[in-house]
Amino acid sequence: MHINQAAKQLNTTPRTIRFYEEKELVSPQKDAKNDYRTFTDHDLLRLSTILALREIGMQIDTIKGVLDNPDMSMNDYLNVQRSALFEKWIEMKDMIHTIDQMIEKTTEDDSPTDTIVALAKHLKNMKNLRKSWEDKWHFDDQAAGYDQNIKMAGYRFNVHQDYDKALSKAAETTNLQPNDVCVDIGVGTGNLGAKFFDKGARIIGIDQSEEMLKVCAEKYPAIETRKGHFLALPLLDNQADAIVSSYALHHIPDDEKLLALDEMNRVLKTNGQVCVVDLMFNDTQHRTDIMRYFGENGNLEAIDAIEDEFYADRSKLTEWLATNGYHVETYQFNTTLSMIYARR
Repeated sequence: MHINQAAKQLNTTPRTIRFYEEKELVSPQKDAKNDYRTFTDHDLLRLSTILALREIGMQIDTIKGVLDNPDMSMNDYLNVQRSALFEKWIEMKDMIHTIDQMIEKTTEDDSPTDTIVALAKHLKNMKNLRKSWEDKWHFDDQAAGYDQNIKMAGYRFNVHQDYDKALSKAAETTNLQPNDVCVDIGVGTGNLGAKFFDKGARIIGIDQSEEMLKVCAEKYPAIETRKGHFLALPLLDNQADAIVSSYALHHIPDDEKLLALDEMNRVLKTNGQVCVVDLMFNDTQHRTDIMRYFGENGNLEAIDAIEDEFYADRSKLTEWLATNGYHVETYQFNTTLSMIYARR
């Protein structure tokens, strides 16, 4: 269809579409005879995604980065739209909650200015944290060969030691019934989520990496894949019966891990479960002891691997969960790999 028809269908203007074309966000074919633009269904889907992202305030340069693959499928475009809209929705919820707190403080306190400023600063920090996650490990590039590169032996420090045992323990521990919703955060290629098929659960796999999601969908079509991350889960409140995660939480900084637990708490049902298998130390002293041991034994490979990630302090995670009404159990597989299981 031509530009006027495309604009009418998308409820926008030809001028807007030309602007996005000038910015190289869309490249419709042009008739060699009259230079008229011809828009395909793929072009319309791409434009609808651009319009949706602009509607929630995303900048042109950012959109260009998000849509840098011209061969994105319909599912890819819809996933991007859903992820962006959920992030905006969560941001709006934070704003409403902050305003409610401000109103409460103005009622209680004759001079609430300092408190209001502090709440506004907290809101801004939350917004920045949700938008600031960066994939410095390039998981899109790792996706195709990820499973083949999981090495559980042969190094002085094996990050994936006890990998199979840990995933099996998580699947065994998490109690799911047929049709329960189980959310796997950082689903990767689907190795953990697939272990719940025999329980008849509906598995939703969430990952920031589009390439990981593609590999997961190819391996396990029954897993519903969604683009998202720990701090902005593309799920409504109280939607999940269980949330699981393996080898993913150590990719976000320590100050964001508790926010990630809070986001899990948001989407869990009343009797929900959390099961996290990840690289972590028992507490600060345990980390100090282990790093000293590796240093004394000249194991720089281990030290470099640990310092390149954000291994958690298990005690802080379990304390948060217990404080927020969870019954918490832990299981340690080896020096740096643990499982936390928590139930409301």
